[in-house]
Amino acid sequence: MQFSLEDTISILKRTPVTVRNILEGLPDEWTHQNEGPETWSPFDVVGHLIHGEKTDWIPRTKIILFEEDKHFTPYDRFAQFKESVGKTMDDLLDEFERRREENLRELIQLDLKDDDFNKTGIHPEFGDVTLRQLLAAWAVHDLGHIVQINRVLAKQYKEEAGPWPKYLAVLNS
Repeated sequence: MQFSLEDTISILKRTPVTVRNILEGLPDEWTHQNEGPETWSPFDVVGHLIHGEKTDWIPRTKIILFEEDKHFTPYDRFAQFKESVGKTMDDLLDEFERRREENLRELIQLDLKDDDFNKTGIHPEFGDVTLRQLLAAWAVHDLGHIVQINRVLAKQYKEEAGPWPKYLAVLNS
């Protein structure tokens, strides 16, 4: 499938609602569990998504479009462990929704043209990346974390599911 800004925005708009529908109202016992050492809970994932809204997608878009120095600032994939301290899941869901709305509004206001998507920035690990690749990765990043949230939640009942895990692929990934 070829990149489409309209389709990308459509995915990005749905993520906060999807994440809220999955997590809102669940007890901490569900949202703070992970899959073991060095894995993330749904709470951690939402904090990570917020950090991305603040420091990754739109800031890097602006670097590509407007900055003379095209080098991206390295992204702290673990910032949520500090930034989410003292917050509730509802706090995080509200902040994610608000920040995503602001970022999508800003993205739309950029009024991007076809040639803008071929402009490049310099990723600290990957080197040259296009705006098209960055925006596509944003949507895929969201979808991957939605899968992760559901997988972590499902695994909380792995033992309780008796013999069924054999046929429940989500429990075996």
